[in-house]
Order: sequence, then structure tokens, then C-alpha cells
Amino acid sequence: MAESNADIIRLNGAEKHFGAANSDIVRLDGAEKHFGAVRALSGVDFHVGPGECVGLVGHNGAGKSTLMHMVAGTSTPDSGRIGVHGGIEENYSVSRAQQLGIRCVFQELSLCPNLDVAENTRINHASLAGFGWRRRAAELIAGKLDEIFPGHGISASDIVGDLSIGRRQMVEVARAFTVTQDRLDLVILDEPTSSLDAHTAGQLLAFVRRFVASGKSCILISHVLGEVLRNADRIVVMRDGKVVASAAAGAFDRDRLVTVMGGAEARQKMAAEMAAKSGAGPLRVRARPAVQKDGVDLVARAGEIIGLAGLAGHGQTDLLLAIFNAASRARAGVEVTAPVALVAGDRQSDGIFPQWSIAQNIGIRSLARLRNGLLISARREAELAALWQKKIGIRTPDMNNNIFSLSGGNQQKALFARALGSDAGIVLMDDPMRGVDVGTKLEVYDLVREEARRGRTFLWYTTETEELDNCDHIYVFKNGRIVADLTRHELSEEKIIQSSFGDAA
Repeated sequence: MAESNADIIRLNGAEKHFGAANSDIVRLDGAEKHFGAVRALSGVDFHVGPGECVGLVGHNGAGKSTLMHMVAGTSTPDSGRIGVHGGIEENYSVSRAQQLGIRCVFQELSLCPNLDVAENTRINHASLAGFGWRRRAAELIAGKLDEIFPGHGISASDIVGDLSIGRRQMVEVARAFTVTQDRLDLVILDEPTSSLDAHTAGQLLAFVRRFVASGKSCILISHVLGEVLRNADRIVVMRDGKVVASAAAGAFDRDRLVTVMGGAEARQKMAAEMAAKSGAGPLRVRARPAVQKDGVDLVARAGEIIGLAGLAGHGQTDLLLAIFNAASRARAGVEVTAPVALVAGDRQSDGIFPQWSIAQNIGIRSLARLRNGLLISARREAELAALWQKKIGIRTPDMNNNIFSLSGGNQQKALFARALGSDAGIVLMDDPMRGVDVGTKLEVYDLVREEARRGRTFLWYTTETEELDNCDHIYVFKNGRIVADLTRHELSEEKIIQSSFGDAA
């Protein structure tokens, strides 16, 4: 059931107040952050009071990580204010945050792999100096590991790079809770259980509850909604760089939380256009993720647009690259029956050739057709570029200009022109619309659907849920596996989020 705006306002109104602003550990008022044309945060108000665990949830790109970087001092807002312990911070930084008792365990671990556990602990504590520092550091981290993770099996002399990812995460978490000279009032835990088994995750969450009961505070970010519902006192939901709901955890259950995360707007599908599509064509791709030994295969047929959904970094790009590689050499678990082209999402690193012209960037995938003897025909290259300039609307006075003369959106159009102007019957799209303006997106969506009607097959990984409206079939990924297989008629944002954030694969 769709969430109405009135419901969201009511949730905000139902927020439990944990003290006045001057008693908050941290408070952000009107925080804004832009990365180029992308607005990561849009006027966000956020606070954490003493003795509470705040759960922070939202889908990819909602703004959670940007907000936490501000709280931790690793990023500054373009506008808005940060207050800590009732005082306004004008020059907030990581060192200042630590002095004020705020620490963060980021999802990307920050341990030095060439150092041992005790040495990594010393990095966070300047007071661990002089004769005997190693013994004191070892006792400090060993004591905290014992407190949080009884039976952990980690020695303070272990080299971090030799530890499993789960044990590295345990060290990272335990280090954040160690105390010497600086105070400790708030710990941000960003996906703290992502590499932990169920037993170890339970140990950590039990410790978090004890920590909060002692009057300290935590911010818990987790894709496992059950962890947030069971352990948070208050839940803040973000979407599109804004806080859309904030209420006591008791105001939510899983379904309600998923609905608020997914948005209140009615889904406007391309119903008539999609319904007019003919039946399934011949097989183009059959693939299974490398870590998945059984279960669902990804199947794509001629003329289909197949969506790959789920949290970022859960195997979607890996499978696209496996399919791309299988087109040129056999690969176990992947069957490809037509030529393949790839539209990269990171165009600067994986897409454009920066020293080449726009025409050359488009023609590189079609060299066999552009040859005149042993050389590339400049005339044929120019004709191909002109055709796609007109067809896809690349805005430039001269296709011989350098690719960097184009705006970001037009550079992305050139990458689409490269793929669609080739002989590829299968086009792989690795979240290609990140940072692209809305007008360009709509133009490309129309073009993709048009090419699919002509028989091309598209495999489209996207972190933007609304883009899945263009797809015939959606596979949801989690932890490198396909965990849901949805037809177009079964598609709903709630189902995608439930699968992405479900407690078990």
C-alpha cells in the first residue's frame, strides 16, 4: 500500500523527543551537500541525543553515507550548521569530532593491513606512547574484543592483513569503542554486521544495547531491517537526499518501513508500450553468479530489457563483466549467443578515451565496419558519428572535437552511441545514468525501449529504482547471489527493497 504524504508528516510529528537541542550530542540543521550537479543532501535536519540508538535506513543514493561523513567530520556541508554538545562547530574535522567523543566505523574498513592489531589500536590513541605502549595497546584492544566478542580468537600480535574479513571487522568495531584520554559519547556503525556471521552479529548488537543503556549513543546503519527494528530507539528514513520520516522505532514494522523507504508516489509504468511487446524471442544470455551454486539463473531473450537490482556492490557488475568476457571466450556458468557491448557507469575510468575525438570514441566498437583495406576510413567514421549525433541528440558543433568538450550527459550519450552503433545484439549497462541530468535520462530511456522493440537485448544494472519501470524482468542481487526473480507484472518497489534488505539471502 502506498504511503501518503500525510502519513509521512504524521510520522515526523510522532517523533519522540530525547531532550532539547542543547542536550543533543550532535545536531545538523539544514545540511546541504552537492557533488557537481548531484545534490547528495537537501536541507537535512538530524540529531542524536544522549542514551539513544538511532537507526538510519534508506536505499542506495539516499544520502546516508554523506550525512554520516558530516557527523564524523570527514566531510563538511556546503551550507547548514553542525552543533556538538550544544555548541556550534565552525571548523569541524575528524580530529575535532574525536576530541568531542564522536567516532565512526565506516563500511570500508580503515585498518592498516601491514600492521598488527595492537599497532592499529595505537593509531587512534596518542596517549599510547613511550616505554610499554605496545603492552598497553594490546591490553586495551584485547579487553574490548573480549567484552564485545567473547571467544573471538584474535591476538593483539596478529597482522591485520592475515585476518579474515570478519575478524578485521571485529577489530575495527572494537577499536572504535576503546577509551584512553578522549571521551566517547557517540559511535557511528555503518553496516557493522555485513561481514559477521549471525552469532557474532548478535554479540555486537547485544553490546550496542548495553552501551546505549549506559547513557552513550549509537547511529546504526544496516541493510538488515530486522537489526534496526530490534535495536534502535528511533528510526530515521532517508530518500533522495532528504529525511522523509523520523519516529520512535515502535511506530514502524517491516512492511511500513519498506513502504516509507520506497516512496509514496504512485508507480507510473510504461504500461501500454510494454504490453504491446511481442512474446519471448530466442535465448541471448543465460548466466549464474560465480558464488551461486544453485538456484535462479539470469535469462535474457531477444528484445528484452532485463533489470539487475539490489544494493550496490552485491555482484551485479561482476556478473555483467562475466557476460562481457564470455562473449570472447568460453566461461563456466555463462552462455552468450550474440555480440556484446558494454556501457560503463564510470565513464571517466572505464568509458571514454580522453585523447580522442567524439567520433573516434563512438567508432571504436565498430572498427571492422569502418575499415577501408588496412586503415580506418575517416569518411565512414564521420558518417557513423553523424548518424548517431542526430539519432541520440549529442549536442556539439563538431564531432571531431575532443570528447572532453562535451558535458557529462553528452559524454554518456556518446558511450550509448558507441554501443548502439555497433553490431552488438546484447548491450550491458552498468548503472550508466549516475550523475546524468533528467532530460538526458528520458531521451536515453526512449532510445533503449526503441532498440529493444527492434530485437536488441539489454541487461541494465541500476541503483535508481524508478529506472526498473523500463524493464520486462528484474533480478535482485544480494551478497553476490540472485535472491529474487520478478516479472514485470510482479514488480513493485516494496518487493525490490524487501529482497535487497531481507535478513537472509
